[in-house]
Amino acid sequence: HSIRRIIELESALLDDCNVNDIYGICKGKALPEALRPDVWQVCLDVRHKSDQMSLFNEIYDLPFQSQLREDCQRHVDRMGNDEEDKVSVVSDLESIITFYCKNRNLQYEPDNGWIELLLPLFALKLNRSDTFNLFEAIRDTYIPKGCRPKGNVFHVFRLLLLYHDPELCTLLDTKKITPDLYSLSWFQSLFTSCSNLSVIIAMWDLYFQNADPFMIFFLALIILINGREQILQMRTSSKEEIIKFLGNMPCALEVDDVPDFCSLAQYYALKTPTSFKTDYLKALYGKQNDTPRSQDEANKVSQALCLPVSVYELVENSATEFPVPDAVRFFLVDCRPAEQYNAGHLSTAFHLDCNLMLQEPVAFATAVQGLLTAQRQAIEANSNAGGEHLCFMGSGRVEEDQYTHMVVASFLQKNTHYVSLLTGGYASIHDYFGDHMADCLEDHNARKCLVCQQHNVQQAKSATTKVSAGPSSSDLFSKFSAAMKSKSAEVKGKLLDIIVNPSANGGTSGSSSNLNSNGMQAAPAQERHVSAKERNGKRYRNVAPVFSIDDENEDALDGGAGGERDAPTLAGDGKEIVNLNQYFKTADIINAFKCQEVHMSGYMYDSHLIITPGQLVVLRELGRGQAQIMVRRPLASIVKITAKKRHRDLITFKYGFPDGDGLLITDMDRFLIPNAAKATAMVSQHIMELLENAK
Repeated sequence: HSIRRIIELESALLDDCNVNDIYGICKGKALPEALRPDVWQVCLDVRHKSDQMSLFNEIYDLPFQSQLREDCQRHVDRMGNDEEDKVSVVSDLESIITFYCKNRNLQYEPDNGWIELLLPLFALKLNRSDTFNLFEAIRDTYIPKGCRPKGNVFHVFRLLLLYHDPELCTLLDTKKITPDLYSLSWFQSLFTSCSNLSVIIAMWDLYFQNADPFMIFFLALIILINGREQILQMRTSSKEEIIKFLGNMPCALEVDDVPDFCSLAQYYALKTPTSFKTDYLKALYGKQNDTPRSQDEANKVSQALCLPVSVYELVENSATEFPVPDAVRFFLVDCRPAEQYNAGHLSTAFHLDCNLMLQEPVAFATAVQGLLTAQRQAIEANSNAGGEHLCFMGSGRVEEDQYTHMVVASFLQKNTHYVSLLTGGYASIHDYFGDHMADCLEDHNARKCLVCQQHNVQQAKSATTKVSAGPSSSDLFSKFSAAMKSKSAEVKGKLLDIIVNPSANGGTSGSSSNLNSNGMQAAPAQERHVSAKERNGKRYRNVAPVFSIDDENEDALDGGAGGERDAPTLAGDGKEIVNLNQYFKTADIINAFKCQEVHMSGYMYDSHLIITPGQLVVLRELGRGQAQIMVRRPLASIVKITAKKRHRDLITFKYGFPDGDGLLITDMDRFLIPNAAKATAMVSQHIMELLENAK
């Protein structure tokens, strides 16, 4: 660590920094030993947490108390500290776990990973209550629910392995080696049960800075993929030998391997559909409880044939023209019978009739060859319809989808990488587009389309109570319908350009719900709808722009009050295209920042954030020196600039005006700006000048 970085980190810690500041300074590298305790507390957000252990009555009377005491003693004996240290560590270990059980109403079980998870924290030499707070935060944030034999976690992990290495997954399946048999301790103790202390500390330094609860899945995946050749050579070994070999694989990790290990995990996370996280977030993280609903989620996961992809991710993906290198790019395979495909389909879809598989196997084999050739050509042509990731789509009707599943299974048997299935099938795409269906689907014929027929039947049945044609799929994304209803642009051949902006009439459907940054449901914001007339009223004088650090759970992913933009036009209504060089020469520019515009979906577009004397202008790069003016915002309409707590440089500009004591937010834009502090300071300064001049 350079002296400069240590000084920078020390001053940030004095300034009450957050995990993004830490990442900005340390860039995901190991931490200086003296500052580690403070940094871990900041990253786990427990620095200002109260002393919970003061509530402990020091009574050790749990039914499993003697077992717990023996286990604490046994683990500490292995550490080889001096005797005096050992006594105090054993007593602290026992009191922390005893209090944790009483406070959370939990049962301690031998080998549940708690002691292993606590031991590295004792290396920080913190007091008992700080150690307790760190332990509790790690359990809540990073240990998935259902870490038990045959638990949900391991079904999800198997789907991830199947996606990236079907051959290895199939070998383990045929040996009846489920992931819980070798990786239970990895997940419940974040690898502490099978790696030495220096490796764990190096790994946790990076883990807590990255702040991604799913990282454990990708680290576990890398361990398997790294040892795949040895595992495949063990085909003839017994089940027990293979399990023992797999379980011990992390022991080979050394401190020098840790940075590569973690960056490989991040690379594989980038090559995995984001629905993997959004679909399983509720099932795996958050409150550790088993409600009937979480049981349903568990059943859905354990019965899944392959990784699911949400309709939202699929449509956004096919609309993204210039993706990040190595990011997921789908090749959509529509498996419905020909007559259904001909009554409406996505323009980017390749048709593979699933009925052929049983009726005409030879024709089916030819069709599969055609599919693989088409996929290869689409990838080479860098087409929007081309990607390495095969997403199969059925009709969403049980009777036909059994054939779709057979087609998917046939690809998996051939060890095809990157195979996924669209949640809810064609019906979910149909519902997703709602009233814009005619613009978004090719050859849509309402008289022959089965989904339309079904809707007509339902509407006839409930003629008295008007049925809203809202999304019916159980998919997470289709639930926030009003906030996310797409306003579609014209469909040109293979390019499906869906701009996700709340539709101009705003929250018409009552079912709109907000999702906060964790993907969890957030309470709807109490904001009244405002008309464009009211909104352009003068800004309240002397209200300075607020640059605050948002708590991640309060930053809802909603589009404000219904998405009427201050900008000239809505997406799809003919936006201005400019030549970048010309624009930079002729426009009245005070400052320009290269950035990425971040969509609600998490997709990013290379953009430029431009400050002119009275406006904030966003240009989205189209390639070949061209750019599109996405929005022009009056600087005076910016009421709040917020930075994300867990993501450095992720900045949200909120627009609106003061309303009584509060602020009325009418819209927002989000950007990833490499030098965010400079950009936000610049914008703030110009807003202040405008306010001064307005006086």
